[in-house]
Amino acid sequence: MPRELAELSYARFLEAFEGELEPDSDYESVHIDGGEFEDLDARGVRFTQSALTTVQITGGTFRYGRFDDVWLRAVRWIGANLGQSGWLNSEFVECALSGVEAVGVGLRRIRFEGCKFDSVNLRNASVQDVTFSDCVLRDTDFGEATLRRVSFPGTRLDGITLHGASLHDVDLRGATTLDLTAGIDSLRGAMVSTPQLLDLAPAFARAAGIIVRDN
Repeated sequence: MPRELAELSYARFLEAFEGELEPDSDYESVHIDGGEFEDLDARGVRFTQSALTTVQITGGTFRYGRFDDVWLRAVRWIGANLGQSGWLNSEFVECALSGVEAVGVGLRRIRFEGCKFDSVNLRNASVQDVTFSDCVLRDTDFGEATLRRVSFPGTRLDGITLHGASLHDVDLRGATTLDLTAGIDSLRGAMVSTPQLLDLAPAFARAAGIIVRDN
């Protein structure tokens, strides 16, 4: 179950944040609650033990930012750039990411709970010890990414690209749908259920150049 704000070990230290985020700045024990940020230049920001709730971020950049032990709830990211940012020990609850550029992002010990991804670019990402629980990932690109110890319980995977990805101990058995548009040959290192394997059989046949005819 996702944690609530009051359950965070640092909740009592949080202070309300008002104002503008500045590039290459440090933010520790802050709580950004509500509001909209458009075309924000927050590259290189560093958040530690902080929380963001009911915030909408449209456009702008957080490239090279660092987020350590950050809790986000109902945060909407629309067309923002998170490229080469690093996330550690953080939790996303009921967040939405649409048209987000996250090339080369680092995700380690992250939990996504009830989140929606739409056209998110995670190419060359490093995704380690990450759980996508009851999420929807639509048209999400993991091309050339490295996924290690990643699971998808209760999650829909629709139009996923894995071309050139490297998978290690990736558990797909809990995914409610598994629709790959590219990179079927990159599933080496993943665990799937028997029904999922049967659903993927036509894609495996196409990748191997096998023609299946019943007449």
